[in-house]
Amino acid sequence: MSLQGKTLFITGASRGIGREIALRAARDGANIVIAAKSAEPHPKLAGTIFSVAAEVEAAGGKALPLQLDVRDENAVREAMARAAEHFGGIDALVNNAGAIKLVGVEQLKPARFDLMHQINTRAVLVCSQAALPYLKQSGNGHILSLSPPINLASKWFAQFGPYTVTKYGMSMLTLGMHEEFGKYGISVNSLWPRTIIATAAIEFEVGGPEAMKKARTPAIMADAAHAVLSSSGRSISGRLLIDEEVLREQGESDFEQYRVDPAGGELMPDLYLE
Repeated sequence: MSLQGKTLFITGASRGIGREIALRAARDGANIVIAAKSAEPHPKLAGTIFSVAAEVEAAGGKALPLQLDVRDENAVREAMARAAEHFGGIDALVNNAGAIKLVGVEQLKPARFDLMHQINTRAVLVCSQAALPYLKQSGNGHILSLSPPINLASKWFAQFGPYTVTKYGMSMLTLGMHEEFGKYGISVNSLWPRTIIATAAIEFEVGGPEAMKKARTPAIMADAAHAVLSSSGRSISGRLLIDEEVLREQGESDFEQYRVDPAGGELMPDLYLE
């Protein structure tokens, strides 16, 4: 199971889970396209496309940092073409870029819903369309989106239905593309964490510093993504996967290694999981 020589196009890869997936693949000697908006340092959020590119190369991979707004389909097509020309193709697309606002319909500004829809659901369609010509040529193409299993329990709609709609839209596209792209031999999956992951979204939008103590590190998602992306022959496809379950299928049993705080007590389940 290695991604050596494979080219991964990862959106939102300048920090968090996207960065961790990039670094895990880099350790195999993969080519990583770091496609994100963050070209300049942020006062609160560490990481830019250039800092991650340096980390990728230090880890043993090759990097192409590209500033990209996934809402702009023309820019996405241009970025895919540039990446394919630079590395000689694209083997995997990781739809990691995301936007979150956990409020209900009454309080949510329509512009914020537009942002979530465009960066979450619409970008999966736009990026997958743009990557498709290159994935067809890969021989073992993959699309992996960071989106949840579809749980229709009303509680997941009661407080933040708009966000839920955009994330479930990603998962429904996964199920559709698995069927649609089967004739091309492309594997299409979604991946979601069993517990909350220590990212900026959790710290600033969900639970603050206290929640971070009940989180796992992004490394668990990176290890799970690596297992999916290094699979072949559509042996893993059409699934809405959970990180821990993927790793258990690979024989992993030690999940304490992923805790942010070993003394943090019971881990907090992520959204949409009972």
